[in-house]
Amino acid sequence: MVLSASLHHPGSLNEHPAPQFDPDLVRRYAGAGPRYTSYPTALQFTKAFDAGQLKTFAQSSNEELLPRDLSLYVHIPFCATLCFYCACNKIVTRNARTAADYLERLHREVALYGGLFDDDRELTQLHLGGGTPTFLETAQIRDLLDCIGEHFPVTDDVSRDYSIEIDPRTVSEETLDRLREIGFNRVSMGVQDFDPVVQKAVHREQSCEKTLSLVRHARTQGFGSTNVDLIYGLPLQTASSFTATLDRLLEVSPDRLSIFHYAHLPHLFFPQRRILESQLPSSEEKLNILGAAIERLAEAGYIHIGMDHFARPDDPLVSAFHDGTLHRNFQGYSTHAECDLIGLGVSAISHIGDSYSQNTKLLSEYQDGIDAGEFPIDRGLALSRDDKIRQSVIERLMCAGEVDLDEVSAEHRPVPEDYFRDDLERLQTLLRDDLITFPSARIIRVTAKGRFLLRNICMIFDRYIEPTADIPRHSRVI
Repeated sequence: MVLSASLHHPGSLNEHPAPQFDPDLVRRYAGAGPRYTSYPTALQFTKAFDAGQLKTFAQSSNEELLPRDLSLYVHIPFCATLCFYCACNKIVTRNARTAADYLERLHREVALYGGLFDDDRELTQLHLGGGTPTFLETAQIRDLLDCIGEHFPVTDDVSRDYSIEIDPRTVSEETLDRLREIGFNRVSMGVQDFDPVVQKAVHREQSCEKTLSLVRHARTQGFGSTNVDLIYGLPLQTASSFTATLDRLLEVSPDRLSIFHYAHLPHLFFPQRRILESQLPSSEEKLNILGAAIERLAEAGYIHIGMDHFARPDDPLVSAFHDGTLHRNFQGYSTHAECDLIGLGVSAISHIGDSYSQNTKLLSEYQDGIDAGEFPIDRGLALSRDDKIRQSVIERLMCAGEVDLDEVSAEHRPVPEDYFRDDLERLQTLLRDDLITFPSARIIRVTAKGRFLLRNICMIFDRYIEPTADIPRHSRVI
């Protein structure tokens, strides 16, 4: 059976086909692959990239004819309790002093990065992620944003995107009020599942009623968008139980919904060893869960943006999706395309000019680096010409569902006529399976069935994919 969302988007640059979820195709393509929040992915970063190269790329970006705005990601790694499914870089603690020590260094890192960029480059996007950013007291969060405002030109533009991830288990309506006063205009809440049996199995017990109340309150307090994260494939989930969770959420109509596939990789993420594999839903049941969720969201009027992201028709993500300005970065889909991204805190990743750099993942190493007055860079990558070409292709497929190879070649000229010859040959299988079409010989367009298999399509252009790897380093594509 093929599920089709009966949605049409008139007036877009490209005709975005109504997405169709085809279980048979998913069964055939359900291998592992990158999420392409960057290309090349973080697996390609090397120790050869250092702070000196970071500074060079930052200076070059300052000297561009039209310097880009800035986007800031701040990683707050602390959590009071451990969720067994979590694959994030986190530190489980109840010691407030640990967070205070970390914030002292974080303020100094803000100052280090502030000195790299010219004063005419506005900060149009800010995101606090984790871990659990609301592990911090609101006064600490306010001090952090004050520090950022001292070292970066904070924009007053209404289109700015200042967001924070919150834990509904520990956040009150009063906390939301304080966060809005501080300057946040978007909020993201982790839910995963409301079923008490599932919550107990993953060690995250959370009140449904309190969560729904927070979503309602965020809207009344003027948050421009509220995102809710769900995970399918968790232990003891069924299609009916997950649909019940979704139905409760639809009572409050969150602006955005992200429905992630649980990636069970206990060889990479130690906490997942506490999850009983015998309790995980079968592949067929996971297909049933996802198919039912897609159908229910379509009935409720949500637009499928791409990958696992859905949004209400009036959300800015949908407008960007329609007009071709949608962007993808380490936080997922974004409306702020032309920005240099600065990552602050342990394990945070920056994308400055044609480079990526990642901070050390260890708290002690991070703090030692800051204490020495150094950028705590652990690894990174200076993009090659081929990287930049393929980055353009993958970005357009992920965000627009279409790429004109001639346009890409013109942007990166000179590109030989046969540059994509091998890639086009490998696409023939996807063409036969109706994941893509060729409106012309050099234009690739994602079909309705291909919309849920974007990662597979992009992998064709990924020079670093190792299909014979014995141990998977990526999650399954769906």
